[in-house]
Amino acid sequence: MKKNIIIFVLCAAICAFPAAVPAAYAASAPEVSAKACVLYEPEGGRWLYEKNADVRLPMASTTKIMTAMVALRLLELDEVYTVPRDACGIEGSSLYLAEGDRVSVRDLLYALLLRSANDAASALAILACGSEEAFAAEMNAEAARLGLTNTHFINPHGLDAEGHYCSARDLALILAAAMEDERFVEISGCKKYTVQLEERAQVLYNHNKLLHLTDYALCGKTGFTKKSGRCLASAAVRDGVSLISVTLCAPDDWNDHIKLFNFGSDRLERKQVITESDAFRVPVTGGTKEELLCRPSQDFFAVTEKDGAPPTREVLLPSVIYAPVRQGDIIGVLRIRDDGKVIGEICLLAGENIEYKEQKRPALLRWLKEAVFGK
Repeated sequence: MKKNIIIFVLCAAICAFPAAVPAAYAASAPEVSAKACVLYEPEGGRWLYEKNADVRLPMASTTKIMTAMVALRLLELDEVYTVPRDACGIEGSSLYLAEGDRVSVRDLLYALLLRSANDAASALAILACGSEEAFAAEMNAEAARLGLTNTHFINPHGLDAEGHYCSARDLALILAAAMEDERFVEISGCKKYTVQLEERAQVLYNHNKLLHLTDYALCGKTGFTKKSGRCLASAAVRDGVSLISVTLCAPDDWNDHIKLFNFGSDRLERKQVITESDAFRVPVTGGTKEELLCRPSQDFFAVTEKDGAPPTREVLLPSVIYAPVRQGDIIGVLRIRDDGKVIGEICLLAGENIEYKEQKRPALLRWLKEAVFGK
């Protein structure tokens, strides 16, 4: 009991560090239990909440987000492999793989992301690269490609190891990158899955309770070791706005994430900025019409600040448009800015045909021609 009290006091002191929050939000920023955390809006690249965001910390099984991302790139989902000896008997959460088991990459990924099976992580690493060490090198190469500076992997499962760390900001960017693959979102957002191993079946339940506690949680990954404390990286979609929250060493992580998602959704909204039916008219030279009707090639939606100025539209066109013009021709670009930042560019297409019109010669030129050459 005395030991538990000491641990609780230490965690409370750690989690009391002040948060770095954008000035506009500071007055209403939530209190969170995490030692380090971020709230990130990936579409616009907004950091809505930061607390020790760039501090290097152990991240436990949230490591498996990168493991899954690399495995999905290197392995085929439906490929079936024989489990090697080195992937068996890994400590911690487990699928209880036995040497010689035949299992698909798909089943290993569900075990990795739902049950957080460490033996599944080792199996994927060995099958993809021959060893955990070689796979960790591939994970670090992927981190470098993402431009991460506070991340380093030693293993694919996240068990404590010297030099194995990540920051809350980097982990948010890793989750954002992983979510670009719809297979990752589908698997890590699944609540229940059954794995069939030889003659035994195992039912897996997702450790991410946010999937059950809310109707807006999309996917994510949990993690815990005594050294790291409770870790959680999660994604949510509320009213069309995607948000990613990461907490490291967070005794009250579920509530931390709910508070952060509420905080973000209170400030952001998704608006339609451009519709295909919007019309623009531009001058035309040498045509049967003097103006050309143009329309955007597609609708455009943007995540914006609820209390901020609306996005602006800038029409980029050539100085002169010459006939003939065919409907569907690309005429120019419609550039959308939010708070000065370019958030999208949409092609402007000709909405009609305009034929070339032969110009009549002035009367004097006709008279001279007739005088010299005759009628």
